[in-house]
Amino acid sequence: MIGIFWFVPLAAIIALCFARYFFITMKKAHEGNATMIAIASSVRRGAMAYLKQQYGVVFLVFLAVGLMLAFLSYVVKIQNKWVPLAFMTAGFCSALAGFLGMRTATAASSRTAYAASKSLDAGLKVAFRSGAVMGLVVVGLALLDYSFWYFVLNMFVDLSKPSAKILAITSTMLTFSIGASLQALFARVGGGIFTKAADVGADLVGKVEAGIPEDDVRNPATIADNVGDNVGDVAGMGADLYESYSGSILAAASLGAVAFRHMGAATQLHAVLAPLLICVLGVFASIAGIFFVKTTEKSSSFDLLCSLSRGMKVSSVIVCVGSILILKMMSIPNFLGIWGSVMVGLGIGIFIGETTEYFTSQAHRPTKRIAECANTGAATVIISGFGNGMISTLLPVLAVTLGMVCSYHLAAYGSDNTTMGLYGIAISAVGMLSTLAITLATDAYGPIADNAGGNAEMSKLGAHVRARTDALDALGNTTAATGKGFAIGSAALTALALMASYVEGVKFALLNAGGKFISVNGVDIALKKATMSNILHAYDVNLLNPNVLIGMLIGSMLTFLFSGLTVNSVGRAAAKMVEEVRRQFREIKGIMSGEEAPDYARCVTIATSAAQREMLLPAVIAIASPIIVGLVFGIPGVMGLLGGALSSGFVLAIFLSNSGGSWDNAKKYIEEGACGGKGSNAHKATVVGDTVGDPFKDTAGPSLNILIKLMTIVSVVTVGLAVSYSLF
Repeated sequence: MIGIFWFVPLAAIIALCFARYFFITMKKAHEGNATMIAIASSVRRGAMAYLKQQYGVVFLVFLAVGLMLAFLSYVVKIQNKWVPLAFMTAGFCSALAGFLGMRTATAASSRTAYAASKSLDAGLKVAFRSGAVMGLVVVGLALLDYSFWYFVLNMFVDLSKPSAKILAITSTMLTFSIGASLQALFARVGGGIFTKAADVGADLVGKVEAGIPEDDVRNPATIADNVGDNVGDVAGMGADLYESYSGSILAAASLGAVAFRHMGAATQLHAVLAPLLICVLGVFASIAGIFFVKTTEKSSSFDLLCSLSRGMKVSSVIVCVGSILILKMMSIPNFLGIWGSVMVGLGIGIFIGETTEYFTSQAHRPTKRIAECANTGAATVIISGFGNGMISTLLPVLAVTLGMVCSYHLAAYGSDNTTMGLYGIAISAVGMLSTLAITLATDAYGPIADNAGGNAEMSKLGAHVRARTDALDALGNTTAATGKGFAIGSAALTALALMASYVEGVKFALLNAGGKFISVNGVDIALKKATMSNILHAYDVNLLNPNVLIGMLIGSMLTFLFSGLTVNSVGRAAAKMVEEVRRQFREIKGIMSGEEAPDYARCVTIATSAAQREMLLPAVIAIASPIIVGLVFGIPGVMGLLGGALSSGFVLAIFLSNSGGSWDNAKKYIEEGACGGKGSNAHKATVVGDTVGDPFKDTAGPSLNILIKLMTIVSVVTVGLAVSYSLF
């Protein structure tokens, strides 16, 4: 059963080796003068102190959840015995990826600033290849964790029929991603609260009240702001996409085992391995694409964006060509249709990135229009940003729905097997995430460039260096916005694939409970041969069942409740940050004259404490809600819950992310000289809009991706409770 699977751990090791190579190359770059080194060290100490505290809290939560899973596995015996252990390894790998990415990003900022003093291309290469460390570490550790558990289960699962063994392994591994999901939630919510509390405090008091530039050394919150960029957009985004990456592979493998189980063990195994091998191809394609990212000294913002796009396109072309060869060589039935599903996933990812760029970049009309509204005050900026965010949901939703339809029918062509179509949707998510290493590199690049700009400003490197870092930072804002759109789209496809796998989980739970038949319209059907449609009919999962409707309403409500909690958390933390910055300006008399240094550490401590305290309630809601709904309303309630959360959460996340991104770049557009430039009333109005959008785009919006996936995977893990103990 092993054979070709060896390519998976091999690719994981190669990805980690290239990550090490880029890290060593970055460390060899010049770190700058003493001031630059001191500033970077302050940011690094703050970031690592935050991670240390967060991982301490997360360890306690993981211990509690691990004990609960152990109770379900060994006492109640409604869950397989490997879940508690795999839960820990997935969480550990996700946390390790965040730590390594953060360590690289915080070391790269001063080196990027120094490289930018030499040339724009040198600054771009240091920042981007440092961001590539995060991307390569995420895919490398995810594939390594998958490989480890595949080998373990292949050794210990003892079933006489190869087909049954493959089904048992994939259904067991599907539950393993709960560790990655929980770690991602803490990283995203905690990091988002930290970064936006610091950002809002720095902007409102520093820019608006004190009238000093962004990243001014006199601003007490500026170090905390730079720390926040790393904990939110490096560790947070990395954990988010680590979860999507592993979840999409596990869901596709599980559905492949089910869809092809009657076509022979060899074909079934190839269907399970296909998504993994496409991801292996994506690793090599991403590494190749990274070396194509370069620019020239006189490049415009558009040219810089094209430089990053060039690397993405090279990677995508390699996956396009290579994946059809993989599917054909593995002799998978309807390989052309399944390849079409992979292409649909790649296309959706690119399209969502393009539409996000259009609605959030200052190079396009929607964001320019928001900036023009600043001439009449902050209120019109906020109103136009809300409208822009709402309109921006149209194209991504249409793209994902059309992609689902196409990938479903392409994979199911010539077959009446609905699971085959769902396999197509799952493998389209794999296609979208196959080039994750370079996609995540473009996103992790953003905070590195932002910190480099701050370092250049505080170190007074000169206008020409600041101009180059501003160009890199502006590009980072766009890539961060497109990265969030990509994460949202991948979350929707991954969650749908996991929902389909949940239905299969119902069947396994019934078999584990000793069931042999399931009644459909008064006819007993053997459980082992029951299809997804049989199970859904048996549980009366349709819109006329009140339990389904109740679940849908609860799921829709939870996305708004979750968003409200995270936005309010930022508000409370930001209020404390504003009070602290005002206190320092008021009590430390020499700050404005430059005679005394602000107390940067105090601001970092406030943001860290707020993040640790405020992230617990959203996490409890995400874990508890599917369990409670399952125990009360059973399988129909859970299916409704997941459907409601997916549909409302997907649209709400796009709205929040794009409205926040457009407010941010409207401010950048004015800072470049439009509508009166820096210091004008229009600029102050967009600063207010940006502070409103900060928790939208960097806390609530991105966190919804994880809420959707975490609720789904918790439902899969605890399906036995809903099957055996539901009230209705």
